[in-house]
Amino acid sequence: MSPASPSPAPPAAAGRWPMLAVICLGVVGVLTTWFSATAIVPELITEWRLSPAQAAWLTNAVQLGFVVGAVGSSLVNLPDILPMKRLMTAAALLAALANLALLFTGPSGAIAARFVTGVALAGVYPPALKLMATWFVRGRGLALGFLIGALTLGSSMPHLIRALTEGIDWHSVVWGTSGAALVSAILFAGTLREGPHGFGRATFDPRQSLAVFTNRPLLLANLGYFGHMWELYAMWAWFLAFAAAAQSGGLAPFPFGTASMLSFVVVASGALGCLLGGWLSDRIGRCFTCAGMMLVSGGCAALIGFAFDGPPLLLALLALVWGISVIGDSAQFSAAVTELAEPHFVGTALALQMGLGFALTVVAIWLLPLFAAAIGGWQWAFLFLLPGPVIGTAAMLILRRRPEAAKLAHGAR
Repeated sequence: MSPASPSPAPPAAAGRWPMLAVICLGVVGVLTTWFSATAIVPELITEWRLSPAQAAWLTNAVQLGFVVGAVGSSLVNLPDILPMKRLMTAAALLAALANLALLFTGPSGAIAARFVTGVALAGVYPPALKLMATWFVRGRGLALGFLIGALTLGSSMPHLIRALTEGIDWHSVVWGTSGAALVSAILFAGTLREGPHGFGRATFDPRQSLAVFTNRPLLLANLGYFGHMWELYAMWAWFLAFAAAAQSGGLAPFPFGTASMLSFVVVASGALGCLLGGWLSDRIGRCFTCAGMMLVSGGCAALIGFAFDGPPLLLALLALVWGISVIGDSAQFSAAVTELAEPHFVGTALALQMGLGFALTVVAIWLLPLFAAAIGGWQWAFLFLLPGPVIGTAAMLILRRRPEAAKLAHGAR
């Protein structure tokens, strides 16, 4: 049998679905801290008299912190050396405390606190992906879909909290998201355990990180992921500004009410996309699923400007399709890494993939509002994101033609 041939899947692990539920619930709680400041930026601009650059960095500092945490941990192979339960518990506790610091600091301190929050999240998200993979071999795409859906739901929660507490002091959002992260830390400490399909322990070897660039199939999977990430977080970070600009221009109320509530629905709808992407990838293949999702999301980025002036229902429907498709393929890039990387360095490969991908999000989040200002407003600003899904689609279709793609989803390319 050639190295690229798919191998039979081992028997399903007993208790894998309850453990997946625990992991997902904990991830939802911790990930509420990601956009906790983004959801209250309008209030912080007024109260703290923030400049546009400072307001943008309240989001971008988290991205940059995640990059530093993910790349740093991958260089020392931390996700493959420390027990995942210990690492995720400590990181969730740090995220809760760093997020809570927003209540006790000003603009400069807040940006530093957001950076630390990002570092902490790098200790939860990549290890959670690896931990899930120790419980699932067959059906890994669907399981990853649930996990990325949990990330999506957690990321959307600050918008929901802000929409439900409109008129109440912004501190409520910070208290709520910090409390959720603390509950997740307790949950991780009390319930997490590794599954029977472990990847083994690694030793410190920084050269392993270079495999992301020297292993051609892994490089193609990562190029697909990088294109996906160029679009995803910039859309999530700035969709509220796009929707608010549409409403301030005289657009009638959205079907979901305020711009904050629409933003919550759009981001949260991605959870459905993650489940759909997981189901499809285990049937029609990882590469086809990723390419299809990016074609749809790229189309939405190109078309949504036409609905900027209404009707509101059309804008909301396009936004929902975008919200579903823009994240629907995310889990499959991570699944591909667990299947293409050397088993003892899966955690390192995941952390480095995410670190580099999130580095791109820093650039995209920073440049998108500048592009919007340069073209005179938000209506056509999302055209800036189109190169991402175009490049990502091409990379995944090239990967599909390679013999190593037979390792993906037990032959489902």
